[in-house]
Amino acid sequence: MPETLSAARENLRSGVFMPPWSLPLSLSPTTAIRREIDFVEFLDQVGYDEAWIGEHHSGGMEIIASPELFIAAAVERTSRIRLGTGVISLPYHNPLTTADRIVQLDHQARGRAMFGFGHGLLPADAAMLGIPADSQRGRMADAVDVIVRLLAGETVTRRTDWYTLDEATLHLGPFTRPRPHLAVASAITPSAGRVAGRHGLGLLCVAAGSGPGYEVLDLNWRIAEEQAAEHGHVMDRSGLRLVAPFHIAETRDQALTEVQEGYERWSRYMYDTLEGGPALLGLDSLERINEEGHGAIGTVEDAVNALHRYWNKSGGFGCILNQQTHWADDETTRRSYRTFVDEVMPAFTGSSGPRHESHVWTRNRRADLSARARGAANKAIQDHFAAAEPTRTNAGEPATASPAG
Repeated sequence: MPETLSAARENLRSGVFMPPWSLPLSLSPTTAIRREIDFVEFLDQVGYDEAWIGEHHSGGMEIIASPELFIAAAVERTSRIRLGTGVISLPYHNPLTTADRIVQLDHQARGRAMFGFGHGLLPADAAMLGIPADSQRGRMADAVDVIVRLLAGETVTRRTDWYTLDEATLHLGPFTRPRPHLAVASAITPSAGRVAGRHGLGLLCVAAGSGPGYEVLDLNWRIAEEQAAEHGHVMDRSGLRLVAPFHIAETRDQALTEVQEGYERWSRYMYDTLEGGPALLGLDSLERINEEGHGAIGTVEDAVNALHRYWNKSGGFGCILNQQTHWADDETTRRSYRTFVDEVMPAFTGSSGPRHESHVWTRNRRADLSARARGAANKAIQDHFAAAEPTRTNAGEPATASPAG
């Protein structure tokens, strides 16, 4: 493996992608929102590096309408975890007001905020806003261009069929220089890779758990690299993030049992909301997740093997994002997340390797090292009595032999 990829693997980050799916529908929305904030605080405490929070406006389960508002609250209860919008659906917003919100949150979070962009996933959201489905990707690309220019301090005048900007400029510069981290959500089509490459942004591969999404991981990154080269940028693999489902237990059967009921409830919602349902995310069967290795509902070893497959397919990436599903109860979910960051990540990145090497080295030399220690102890005792003999003799005491051992 090239040295650069080896170093990237050692520095792989762990994170969570939170739509968030809040079930059951009978759950108080107040409780559901507070639960998600509590969960981010937990992630910060146990050592996760990132959490990304989505924007949705219909369906009743993905209840965060403004990821920026959510992050503004969560950042005050955390200390190190970075928080990202996963994603801002750009066709729903004027680019100037979006850029203004980015800058404000960048200051409030003191650089811990990240900003993911997308075209909007739920058809009902776009329909309620009167946005033609076939215009969403184009509007996203257009908005990214404007936002990048505004963050760079440019003044933008632009008239389109969905917004007008007349000498628009930001009255605040960003906290993070030259700008906060920006990323584009990538599913299957090459459009996100083209946008990311054009501006040198990160990629959020939200469909990496699906067969089609998995198959184009390397292709879409290559498209981004080609676009970046054309526009004077270099793509950084640390900004490539893959989203996949993981639930870890002692055995695969235990893991499947723990999530079965919650998965069935979630699956019914997905079929109600999207044509194709959970298959769009590659989650139409728990067993299929394990069979295809696009995530793991199983053991630590299953999860490590899945990370190896993703690494080999993509050519290396910067962060693995666990697809938060709420399939298991809260206590079981938190145990799984702890296990992932405590055992799966060290096994894959090799961070626990020096501990194992030190243990093996010590074990293989135990007899020799113990003999040396015993010899040193005996010598110390003998040296003590040898030094004491002249003192006793000078004081008129009879000399005695030093005890052996």
